[in-house]
Amino acid sequence: MSHRSGFDGLDHAAQQAALAELAGDALRLWPIGDSPTARLVNLSENATYAVEGGADGRRYALRIHRAGYHSREAIASELAWARALRGSGIVVTPNPVPGRDGELIQALAHPTMDGPRNMVLFGWETGAEPGIGDDLVGPFESLGAVTARMHAHAREWPRPAGFERLTWDFETSLGDGAPHWGRWRDGMGLDPAKQALFARTVAAIGRRLATYGKGPDRFGLIHCDLRLANLLVDGAAVKVIDFDDCGFGWFMYDAATPVSFYEHEPQVPALIDAWVRGYRSVAPLSPEDEAEIPTFVMLRRLLLVAWIGSHAETELAQSMGVAYTEGTVGLCEGYLRRFG
Repeated sequence: MSHRSGFDGLDHAAQQAALAELAGDALRLWPIGDSPTARLVNLSENATYAVEGGADGRRYALRIHRAGYHSREAIASELAWARALRGSGIVVTPNPVPGRDGELIQALAHPTMDGPRNMVLFGWETGAEPGIGDDLVGPFESLGAVTARMHAHAREWPRPAGFERLTWDFETSLGDGAPHWGRWRDGMGLDPAKQALFARTVAAIGRRLATYGKGPDRFGLIHCDLRLANLLVDGAAVKVIDFDDCGFGWFMYDAATPVSFYEHEPQVPALIDAWVRGYRSVAPLSPEDEAEIPTFVMLRRLLLVAWIGSHAETELAQSMGVAYTEGTVGLCEGYLRRFG
């Protein structure tokens, strides 16, 4: 049995323990002083730790990448765009900290793992994660403006040589091949009736997006995951964190991801209206683009059904579970009435 199989064969608690040991050992790779501690704050695609207690007195966020998702080149590409956005004053993004060797990406192995894990240490950003129960109209309007600036930057930014990020189109999201987050058909709690309904919805999404197209005014480099957990509200500012899923997709997909996991909530239409207002305060948004936002909300919802099914070991997936799949039924029925 390989070491990698060994890690994958561990139960959830043992995996967390191995990652915690790796995080503790890894902190010596950065010049942040003696005896810092790492506390797990999120475990989904990657493991993220809050780091404090070092001699320099500062707080950090340590991200340990999961194996086999992004190459070192892809991580470097993510950091390049996020740093360019921050440096241009477009949006506040987390600032990566060079290691003792001057490199932003460090790597270290654990005995249970097949090879070293890539990891990045970021300076801690102030602000609070917004909650769906908060009054989010103002933050969503601010986010719309920030997103418009990010899109404008992405269109003009000269990407560095070797830039490598995933493409998030219909096939890599909901296609029948090998979509990035797993197959929607493997979602939790899917019975034949739901399978048939979801399949009709997926087909309708595919038809609309084929008509909408991937012209450079509609498809390019985007964040891809502006969900509430990846935003920080700091006074009037909205900061954007976690560019781990950034890649090439439809610009209007960034209008859908802020309502991730809450697409069914009654306040969502008003929040999307606020996002659109904010976007238009910075850049034009055609009626055709605005009209397709419901398609991207539906695509995202079904993509998350797939993600939950393929990440059943995570706390987030377990907290959403079958209920999220069941809650998707009404959304599919409503979407098909409008667009099917």
